[in-house]
Amino acid sequence: MNFRTSAFFSVSAVCLAIVTALSAQAPQGNPRTSAPVDLTGYWVSVVSEDWRHRMATPKKGDYESVPINAEGRRVADAWDLAKDDAASLQCKAFGVGGIVRQPGRLHITWQDDNTLKVDFDAGTQTRLLSFSRNRPVTGEKTWQGNSIAQWENPPGAGRGGGAVRAQLGNSTGPIAPGGGGRGQRGGPPLASSLTQGGSLKVVTTNFREGYLRKNGVPYSETASITEYFHRLPAEPGEDSWLLVVTVVEDPKYLREPFYTSTQFKLERDGSKWAPTPCRTAPPPK
Repeated sequence: MNFRTSAFFSVSAVCLAIVTALSAQAPQGNPRTSAPVDLTGYWVSVVSEDWRHRMATPKKGDYESVPINAEGRRVADAWDLAKDDAASLQCKAFGVGGIVRQPGRLHITWQDDNTLKVDFDAGTQTRLLSFSRNRPVTGEKTWQGNSIAQWENPPGAGRGGGAVRAQLGNSTGPIAPGGGGRGQRGGPPLASSLTQGGSLKVVTTNFREGYLRKNGVPYSETASITEYFHRLPAEPGEDSWLLVVTVVEDPKYLREPFYTSTQFKLERDGSKWAPTPCRTAPPPK
C-alpha cells in the first residue's frame, strides 16, 4: 500500500469516526431556540486540502482520492465543459454534492424558527435546511434538493468521540480529512474540539445529478447525501470555525462512501460577500 492509498484510508477512517461521534439524539423544542450551537453568520472557506481540485478546474480524468467505480470513470472521462455550457448545465458543479467544496463564502441565517437558510456566493446558490421531518417532497428535482435537518447532542457523547481524538492526536500531526493528505495551510487545530459542542445533521434528497468536482466527477440523482455541520468551540479572542463533514453514498458511480470535511472561518461581517454565477473555468491542457 503506497502513501497515497494509505493516506486515503486514513482520511476515510477519520471522517467515519467523526460521523459516528456526531450521531446522537436531537434535542427537543423549537429548533431555533434549542440550537446547541450558533451556525449563523458569514463564513469563508479555508482550503486546507484538495487544493488543486478545489482552487482550479482539475484536468479531465483526475479523480484522485474519489472512490469512483468503472461507470463513474466512464462518465467522468466523457465530460465536456462546452457541452455542459451549451445545455445550460453550468451549475452541475454547484449542486448539493459539490457546493460546500467550492472555495468562497457562505451566509447562514434563520429564515424562520424551523428553517435555516444557507446562501453560497459561489454559483449564487441557496439551500433551505428544514427541521420539519414530515414535510412531503414534491416538485421537480433541483440542484440543492430537499434538505431535512436535526440538531444533535454534543458529539462527545457518541461512542466515536475517543476514536476521533485517537485518529487526530497522533505523533506525526493531524491528517486533514477530505482526501488531501497532511498539512492544514492555516486551518484550525483538529483535536478534541471535534467532540465538543453540538452539531446539525442534514439529509438531502430530490436533487439533480451533479459533479463532486468541477471536472465532471459525477454523483447521481439516487445518491444518498448526509452532512454534519459542527461549530468548533473557541477560546475568547480566537477565531471561530465551522466544520462540515459530507458523506456521499452512490452505488451508481462510487465503490464506497465518499467522505470530505470542509473548514470555514467566521468573518466579522458581510463586507467581502460577492456572489458570482455558476461558471467553470476550462481545465489545464
